[in-house]
Amino acid sequence: MGVRSLNNPLQEFLDTFLRSGTDASIPYVAPAGLTATGGIISDYVDSGPGTVYRAHIFTSSGTFDVTAPGDFGDTVEYLVVAGGGGGGASQAGGGGAGGLRTNLSGHPLSTNNPSFPVTLTSYPVTIGAGGAGGIASSGADGANSALGPIIAIAGGGGGTFPGVAGRAGGSGGGGGRSPTSISGGSGSYPGSSQNPQPYRQGYDGGTANTPYTSPYSGAGGGGAGGAGTDSGGSTVGTGGAGVQVLIAGPPTHTGVGATGPSSPYGQWFAGGGGGGANAGNTNAPAGGGGAPNGFSFAGGGIGGGGTGGTFTGGAGTSGTGGGGGGGSHPTSDYPGGNGGSGIVVVRYQIGRITAEAKATGGSVSFYDGKTIHTFTSSGTFTAPASFSETVEYVAIGGGGGGGVQHGGGGGAGGYTTTSTPLSGPFSAPIVIGAGGNGLPPQSSLLGQPGAPGNGNNTTLGFPSPVTAGYGGGGGSLGPPPNAPEGAGTPAPLGSGGGGALGQPGTPSPAGGTGGPQGNAGGAGRVYSGGGIGGGGGGAGGAGNSGSDPTWGIGGDGVRLPTTFRNPAVAPTDTSNPFTPERGGGLGTPGPGGSFYVAGGGGGGSHNPWTLQNSGTWGAPGGFGGGGHGGNNNPDSQYYLGSSAVQSTGAGGGATGPHSNGPGGNGGSGIVLIAYPS
Repeated sequence: MGVRSLNNPLQEFLDTFLRSGTDASIPYVAPAGLTATGGIISDYVDSGPGTVYRAHIFTSSGTFDVTAPGDFGDTVEYLVVAGGGGGGASQAGGGGAGGLRTNLSGHPLSTNNPSFPVTLTSYPVTIGAGGAGGIASSGADGANSALGPIIAIAGGGGGTFPGVAGRAGGSGGGGGRSPTSISGGSGSYPGSSQNPQPYRQGYDGGTANTPYTSPYSGAGGGGAGGAGTDSGGSTVGTGGAGVQVLIAGPPTHTGVGATGPSSPYGQWFAGGGGGGANAGNTNAPAGGGGAPNGFSFAGGGIGGGGTGGTFTGGAGTSGTGGGGGGGSHPTSDYPGGNGGSGIVVVRYQIGRITAEAKATGGSVSFYDGKTIHTFTSSGTFTAPASFSETVEYVAIGGGGGGGVQHGGGGGAGGYTTTSTPLSGPFSAPIVIGAGGNGLPPQSSLLGQPGAPGNGNNTTLGFPSPVTAGYGGGGGSLGPPPNAPEGAGTPAPLGSGGGGALGQPGTPSPAGGTGGPQGNAGGAGRVYSGGGIGGGGGGAGGAGNSGSDPTWGIGGDGVRLPTTFRNPAVAPTDTSNPFTPERGGGLGTPGPGGSFYVAGGGGGGSHNPWTLQNSGTWGAPGGFGGGGHGGNNNPDSQYYLGSSAVQSTGAGGGATGPHSNGPGGNGGSGIVLIAYPS
């Protein structure tokens, strides 16, 4: 046998299964698949024919880089899903799901989608963000996703009261409440204005029909698998169904996409958002916007479509392209939910064997003698009775959203890691905390602490349960004089949000305190010829509120343990000018290399403020995915705070002015589990 290459993920994978136990003496000579990098890698076996697949899963923009040919051909299979549309406000239509394209062999939607032969080159991957939920308006469209020349069309925003139609998109948004019938937006079908190609990407949003009576509801957004339902009378529109695409792992895989209604139940994508209903109605379930007082919820479509909270529309699930839910309207306007960000998955064959991993759940990869399970969405880690291993894990909660009105950056979710012996059998539910929404724009100096932008906890149901806490939301500028609004939110386990810019003559709004898994957010600077909000806390350090010129910078995150630093999953985005936001793999770059997570969001600035990047944007986020802040320079493209990188638990950046857009969303959390192969 010739010299074996070091750190060859394929060879380590084959060694794991074919040269261990009773097979240890059997030499293995077999063809090899492509060699490529980018995204989070999932290696798995199709238990029927024993085909070994490798999937590259992108939840943030980056590069799929093919570096060596393989012996199974040069054609890859793909899934490309765009960002979902935001739900509208006030008895509004749900957002349409992002367009979905796949050439997965045997899938019904693969018809007429082109094959994708690859060469030894780099293919840019763009992950479309979800559209912002409407604030007394229609929801915003999502953004396109792309894998090289393969483009998925953004989901359309949901319509709003009175009588605003849903917007066209990959799937169309639902129509808003109206005294006359108002249509939903059209989906992307062959020959439509937004898609002249011979393949369907999604369906129409539902129509808001008469009679104009309770519950005054909106229609559902369309999904990749069906149209949103109509509303009218006692009927509330529900989101159109998404579709299941089994490309990232075996049928029971629940670490990517959303769960579905039956087994096999994983990997559902592109469900439409549910319509919003009048919360005062008791005769019909509320739609995406929900209803207070314990009323039931109709919902978004299977595949990540937003359902609802008590007043605002529920957000589409990150990494699914789900549409946001429409907002409710008991006495005043309530915003729609944000659409879910998109996803790109690339799959190809790398071998043929019959063995499988010691446990199941998440995206499974193999590196340096370890089996690694990566969960970017909720699922189950299941171990049989034969499992008895020392497990090393990392868990990160969802990051907080950024503030507005020259607000504070969002705090990072809590970061926790350790090793522990575990013995099967057990099935441990894993819940990935969503990032918090950035605070909505405000038309006056109302002031607001950052609590509405808090992230969500990540939990592991091991025999001894583990919780990685949420990150606190960044605050917004409070009214004078001496009002308490504007403080960053404390986080009992994770990192606190940053305090907003303070009004002249008032104390600096405080940053939120952090817990044992994070650090405190920075206080905002009081306005004096300019100013800036405090940075959100990061897992590796506090948000900056100290001395110029570091004021407002998000606290840095931490670098993942060496166990999880597989070079094949290193972040690959080189186009983003903000280094802490370069995703496309696991974590982001940082001062010691790659694989940084849980950075705090940057504060939003008020011009003239010359100490932050020549006045073109606010403070940078911390290394590890933290979004940068915006400012009030109308000539700048960096006007709004940016969202954190998904699957890092980082905090969102804060927006500068008070009325022109929401703060950046926090990044969703992640769970990594490793044990000896």
